[in-house]
Amino acid sequence: MLRRSFLASWLAAEARPNFVVMLIDDYGWSDSGCYGSKYYETPNLDALAREGVRFTNGYAACPVCSPTRASIMTGKYPARLGLTDWIPGRKQWPTAKVLTPAFAQALPLPEVTLAELLAPLGYVSASVGKWHLGGKGNLPTEQGFALNYGGTDKGSPGSYFPPYKMAGVEASRPDEYLDENLTERAIRFIDESRGKPFFLYLPHYSVHLPFGGKPELIEKYRRKAGPQGDPRYAAMVETMDASVGRLRAALAERGLARNTVFIFLGDNGGLRYEGKSPNAVTSNAPLRAGKGHLYEGGIRMPFVVHWPGVTKPGLVCDEPVSSVDILPTVARAVKAPPPAGVDGMDLSPALRGGKLKREAIYWHYPHYSNQGGAPGAAVRQGDWKLIHFYEDDRVELYNLREDLGERRNLARRNAAKARELRVKLDDWRTRVSAVAPRQNPAYDPATASQGLTGAEPPTPPVE
Repeated sequence: MLRRSFLASWLAAEARPNFVVMLIDDYGWSDSGCYGSKYYETPNLDALAREGVRFTNGYAACPVCSPTRASIMTGKYPARLGLTDWIPGRKQWPTAKVLTPAFAQALPLPEVTLAELLAPLGYVSASVGKWHLGGKGNLPTEQGFALNYGGTDKGSPGSYFPPYKMAGVEASRPDEYLDENLTERAIRFIDESRGKPFFLYLPHYSVHLPFGGKPELIEKYRRKAGPQGDPRYAAMVETMDASVGRLRAALAERGLARNTVFIFLGDNGGLRYEGKSPNAVTSNAPLRAGKGHLYEGGIRMPFVVHWPGVTKPGLVCDEPVSSVDILPTVARAVKAPPPAGVDGMDLSPALRGGKLKREAIYWHYPHYSNQGGAPGAAVRQGDWKLIHFYEDDRVELYNLREDLGERRNLARRNAAKARELRVKLDDWRTRVSAVAPRQNPAYDPATASQGLTGAEPPTPPVE
């Protein structure tokens, strides 16, 4: 009887899937072959999409990084967590139209993370790469991870080439690239976890600033030329994609690929401009704007899931999904109850080609972004999306099926729909205790926009 019980528990443990969540920083929705690019070369991500599910309406929970990372860890909207901007955030411009609210400077320790959800089931977890959810006392090892490699309170690396200027991260050869270093450490973690189910969180620093890919790849894309822009960025994209291939090959070599759920996504829209440079880094077309904006270019990102035995190979899913959905999907996979207050939903039906019973997706970004984005909130329900801007209380309404580029503001023509979505957005903000900006008594229109970067198209006329 004892032997049979042991065998049953061993088989149950063997059946538990491993999880890999690979998060790419500032990676645009259209910056890969499987999402339509003819310039960037991403054969490994394209292969992942062919074998799994590619979501065309994948969303980050925020147009900047730290809040989206918090949403992945907890399954909750950043507004509910009180973590609504990148850490430590942009300094308040004294004459701006509104005063933006203070926000949490770390992922709150009482929150249950993915690693803490899985730990009671025997999983061992590692965070390899960018953390950006708090420093000492709030690092991955305080949030359920057995290993933290390369994760600090910082949002970008000192360099992508040795020396990396990150504690504990040492190059194995002088011509190494940071993506390669992190990928090798991730594979070593997998080897160290043999016999136990694992959760690998691999948030690359790529393709975030500072730009600087391998010289031979930069030259390759300089010769290639194309509408999506900067050869340095293109070189970084290709090296990042090589990490996808290297990691998947390692899983296959170890006989783990068939029992590993591989999730690939970005943390916000693609960065359009580097500082105040007028030259675009990349193009998010046909989407409008980019990182730091509540338009589609700032919040829509690549989202690919490969789950052997579950995902239908080559499936393209148009269901709107969000970074808050990862935790509840994992929870369902391991038959664990999700923590209280989770906002996301289990994506399993969509992974099998079914529909999701989702009412709406929400955003609350009450800050000025470094890229010129204004404080606002948004809701998407079906094909309709409404953006409410905090500075002047205006709303913009778009039908994304007919106007993916958000060029025709229908708030006046479809006033009833605009009112309906505004009520829905207001109700949600109340439920999650979203903190809005306050009007600034020192507002000066002559200097209010100083310090903002990133030229974007003007607001379209109301129809």
